Amino acid sequence: MTRFSSGENGMTLTSGQLDAYLARIGVGRPVSLDVDSLSTLHRAHLMAFTWEALDAFMGWPASIAPAAAFAKMVEGKRGGWCYEMNGLFGAALAALGFRVTRLCGGVNRETMGDIAIGNHLTLRVDLDRPYLAEVGLSDSIVEPVPLAVGPISQRGFDFSISPTDDGWLRFHNHANGLAPSFDFRPDHSDEAAMAATLGWLTQDPGSPFTNALAILRHNADGYVALKNDCLRSVTAASVSELRITSADHLADTFNTIFNLDVPKSARVWEKIRTVGRDEAA
Repeated sequence: MTRFSSGENGMTLTSGQLDAYLARIGVGRPVSLDVDSLSTLHRAHLMAFTWEALDAFMGWPASIAPAAAFAKMVEGKRGGWCYEMNGLFGAALAALGFRVTRLCGGVNRETMGDIAIGNHLTLRVDLDRPYLAEVGLSDSIVEPVPLAVGPISQRGFDFSISPTDDGWLRFHNHANGLAPSFDFRPDHSDEAAMAATLGWLTQDPGSPFTNALAILRHNADGYVALKNDCLRSVTAASVSELRITSADHLADTFNTIFNLDVPKSARVWEKIRTVGRDEAA
């Protein structure tokens, strides 16, 4: 089991970096390390940062190191995907003194099998009991949940954790979730597997992220998601859609909806036109 510790592989933040991170998400240092503080930080992180896989879509460099995520997301005006979102959040929690374990998971392992293991980073935080902290699955929970089998409901969206037949745990996303599930084990860490899978996700033509633009930002009632040229606003009770129609429209959407400073946004629009419109229902 790999836990964060001070200075270990850059998995924690310096005091100055922590202050900058907390300023970026708009909260102060917690008075106590408890589930209420963890929940406040978890929600603040998701409301401050946009989930986005632009680097994979555009073929730009990517890393699973929290230090790289800090530079991109805190010092820059960008978001991140699971390795970066959960990586940065875990590093900040470790710097605050929380006991954090990086867990190696597999999105869609239910259908892909063990080849999926390593395509997701999630977090275990040990307090009065183990909690699942998950800010990297784009459209799932906004607050941590006990790491235990059972149903979960947040903001009207229904999730659950169930055991698999081969001894893993499966987190089930809500009905409209972009990723239906991911598998993990409370004691399974594998940095090498995640590093290896990063290469496939960002470079292989078969990766879902190299073939479709995916961006998502949470709000009080749900979230707004962009897949290629389709912008969706989702709550537990409704889904509405709007089409992006031009490079200028896309640049404005990046800035005003997702709070992203995206370099060469016109090139992003050209690639969207190359891969085609989003026809997903």
